[in-house]
Amino acid sequence: MSDHGRWTGYLLLAAGMSLVGTYVALAKPLTAAFPVFLLAWLRFAIASVVMIPWARRGPGDVTLDRRSRRALLVQSFFGNFLFSICMLIGVSLTSATASGVILSSLPAAVAALSWLFLRERVGWRVAASVALAVAGLGILTLGRAGSPGATSSALGNLLVAGAVLCEAVYVILGKQLTATLSPRRISALINLIGLALMTPLGLWQARDFAFGSVSVGLWGLLVFYALSASMFSTWLWLSGLRHVPASHSGVFTIAMPIAASVVGVSFLGEHLGPAHLLAFGCAAAGIALVTWPGRRAGTIPD
Repeated sequence: MSDHGRWTGYLLLAAGMSLVGTYVALAKPLTAAFPVFLLAWLRFAIASVVMIPWARRGPGDVTLDRRSRRALLVQSFFGNFLFSICMLIGVSLTSATASGVILSSLPAAVAALSWLFLRERVGWRVAASVALAVAGLGILTLGRAGSPGATSSALGNLLVAGAVLCEAVYVILGKQLTATLSPRRISALINLIGLALMTPLGLWQARDFAFGSVSVGLWGLLVFYALSASMFSTWLWLSGLRHVPASHSGVFTIAMPIAASVVGVSFLGEHLGPAHLLAFGCAAAGIALVTWPGRRAGTIPD
């Protein structure tokens, strides 16, 4: 693998997870305005309309066989359907502090699943960077423990933890699918599957919902959320996975809680103190450790 391809993959992964963290933080006002199942259904429906051209088979795509269809279904079930339900309900019930602590376990979950299912070697650099990511995000969230609204809901914490496991499964399956399908087609297909899975629940909540009570600003935020969650972040992440082993890509999932914290500081009035700066330093050190060139040019570090 060339250095250019490796660094391109790193940048795409970081951008994709940063976008995820942004829309997760901004989902707070949406979960207050829409029922969760309706919100998730509208997300998939809006994105499906825009992504119609992406669903067509491209020149580099293979014909979908039974194994590929099964992988797409499982990836969408965990990464779209269950992740949306767990994360949206969890974010509405628990605090941002608790969510950050739980989200910091995502790199470790991805690395562990990469070793368990893909048999990828997890060397000391990846293990150390995962430890730094967990430590950094732990420092960040503990530093905010005394802030207003820090009391968390046990049910919300459990749901966010479930979302972490769903996202880890999504990452692992995405690595396998990008070997035969383009990132754009995978993004479109799993979004369509997510729409089909969410439609019964979405229509059930849409029956009694007062759509006229939603402001223009919230509709605009919903469109941003839909395109970011289903289209742009998924395409960035899957494109990056083509260049980076799944165990290494797990480290870049720390960009998700970091971005969520930045949005909280910038738009929700939270204070950026020494604990936050120390946590960001740990995160940066972890990324530098895993991306530092190996002993031989063009190799991925252990």
